Amino acid sequence: MSTPPESREEAIKRLNEQADALERRTESRISQELAGQRAASQAWKIIADLFGGVLLGIAIGFGVDHFAGTAPVGILSGVLLGFALSVWMAWRTARRIQAEAEQAGVVPQAVPFDDEDEEDA
Repeated sequence: MSTPPESREEAIKRLNEQADALERRTESRISQELAGQRAASQAWKIIADLFGGVLLGIAIGFGVDHFAGTAPVGILSGVLLGFALSVWMAWRTARRIQAEAEQAGVVPQAVPFDDEDEEDA
């Protein structure tokens, strides 16, 4: 038995439903890729904050040592202040990222434990 021919309106409706389903699958895949890229860029920002603060502290400490003549004191205090600044900037960025995720309704997932590392011991 053959299937009864569908009307033009039914065929258009069925094709529109299939097109919508395909678009939803494609959008979810693209949104997952964009989320991964955004997470990577945020991680690089935190790393840049960490290195940038320390390098800025070294530069300021070196400048103080050069102009004030306090040889090791300026660069040591610059490194310590730069490290503290970089940790604070990274913490601030991480809190902002967490607040954005909570506002978007993203539920954090635990990272599974890796048993492979303990097998070697």
